[in-house]
Amino acid sequence: MFKEKLALVPHKPGSYQMKNSSGTIIYVGKAKDLHKRLSSYFNRTHTGKTAKMISEIADFTYIVASSELEAFIIEINLIKQYDPKYNILLTDDKTYPYIEYNSHPFPHLKVARYTKLKRNKDRKIFGPYPNSYAARRIVGLLNRLYPLKKCEGMPKDVCLYYHIGECLGYCIKKVDSAKLVEMEKDILSFLRGNDEIITNKLKAKINEYSEAMNYEMALNLKNELEYIKIIMNKQKVELHDFVNRDICAYYFDNGYLSIELFFIRNGKLVGSQSKIFPIIGEPVDEFEYYLAKFYLKNEVPSEVLVSSEINQEILANILNTKVLTPQRGNKKQLLDMAISNAKHNLEREMTLIKRDENRSIKANEDLKNLLHLPNLNRIDIFDNSNLFGSFSVSGMVVFKNGVPCKKEYRKYKVTVDQNDDYHTMQEVIYRRYYRAMVEKSELPELIIVDGGENQIRAASEVLENLRLPIKVVGLKKDNHHRTNELIDSDLSVIAIDHSQDVFHYLTRMQDEVHRYTINYHRTIRSKGSIASILDNIEGIGPKRKKELIKHFGSVAKMKEASLDELTQIIPLKTATLLQEYLNNYKK
Repeated sequence: MFKEKLALVPHKPGSYQMKNSSGTIIYVGKAKDLHKRLSSYFNRTHTGKTAKMISEIADFTYIVASSELEAFIIEINLIKQYDPKYNILLTDDKTYPYIEYNSHPFPHLKVARYTKLKRNKDRKIFGPYPNSYAARRIVGLLNRLYPLKKCEGMPKDVCLYYHIGECLGYCIKKVDSAKLVEMEKDILSFLRGNDEIITNKLKAKINEYSEAMNYEMALNLKNELEYIKIIMNKQKVELHDFVNRDICAYYFDNGYLSIELFFIRNGKLVGSQSKIFPIIGEPVDEFEYYLAKFYLKNEVPSEVLVSSEINQEILANILNTKVLTPQRGNKKQLLDMAISNAKHNLEREMTLIKRDENRSIKANEDLKNLLHLPNLNRIDIFDNSNLFGSFSVSGMVVFKNGVPCKKEYRKYKVTVDQNDDYHTMQEVIYRRYYRAMVEKSELPELIIVDGGENQIRAASEVLENLRLPIKVVGLKKDNHHRTNELIDSDLSVIAIDHSQDVFHYLTRMQDEVHRYTINYHRTIRSKGSIASILDNIEGIGPKRKKELIKHFGSVAKMKEASLDELTQIIPLKTATLLQEYLNNYKK
């Protein structure tokens, strides 16, 4: 089909973009030779995800680059810009936690996440800690063993920590600088991998509590000692040059890329990460892109060790660090171990992966066919929840190609009459898609509303006014609050066998949006703060909120206030809404 166009593609490096019939970019890749790479998609038989992607290609474009490095940079930027459905997505791309030690103005330890790491002479950072529980427990233990500053700000008097010997009273006491230096030396030594000082200190404390017959505290610290031993046993792999480095390896089979990262800090293995993805392009290219994206949000170490087929020069330029392939010794053994782990993980998980494919990707395809849709890449699902009897909240969750896309989830506060689902749905649908049109953001092929006739009509009416041809269906529940029927946009019932994967897929989506909306509902209620309550009142913005808080100080005082007292701060209409709200509000 693309024979004539392919003949014009040059034998040069660059980035290529695959488009579907709507002109949407569905895949971005890079190639050392654009002609060879693009021809390979159309001149041979493919299976799995690659075959599905090729079936959707209606056109392709490409950008010729002067080098492979430039092609890689173009690819990264285009993927960030278009977020194509068939490129590797880091759905859990949160940064890892680190332990941060600050020496100025007072010694302080905390667990922190960073989008960009910045060290200075007063701040030292240790990690990453893939196990965030371990990071928090280590900080908690060090705070118990050493009198670090624990409170925020500078209180006018010493707090409880000072009285129990866990703080030196930095707020008002003069502190011995020599003691601070000694304490810092111990803590930094431990965080760099020397556990002897801390374990000896723990043993001394355990003996001290035992002799004082405080057996509960002694047992508590004994448990902490055992935990430290477990952590250190996991760090038996040692490289004695104390260089911070990551070991990055992969294994590819049957359309899936398994990635294994080992984090070596101060010569010790502090943690690892394993990921498995279905991929379209060449394994080496996909692996290089994964590393480039991973290190956008995580610490770039002094060295990254990779296998020989990886383009070390390109990665070194992208990451701005040393990228090496070890040939012998402990580093080579670690790289081999990482490759072995990647292979083992893929072989172990393959059965579960295939099952999950049937439950998500195949079920999404079945739903597309059931509703006679040409494409079904994105589904937006909505649910409403009444809040405190007067106000409502709504939630929207998004599924892309059968799996949740949590970064696209949205929450809405709605001020309509009690239990008015029709107008609540209209308001939320209008806000969501009017904004999408203004921002030219991605639109779904399908909208699912939690409910029947009323919700479908409400959503359809708004979409018609906005001239958006998006199909709307509803999910109804039975008397036991279980997913029961799929209602088409013409209000007819679509029969689905409850044992089919597509029915379980719909149930999963309905449960997810209900969970998300109810959690939002509970979060607002559990906050119980003046600010969160006032956020629900139409007519109260940041300025009026500040004035109300300053004048009354608490919800209780506002509730006790008369309408006249409220109107001294806010207009009568807004004061009436606030009073009605507070009368119905129960903390």
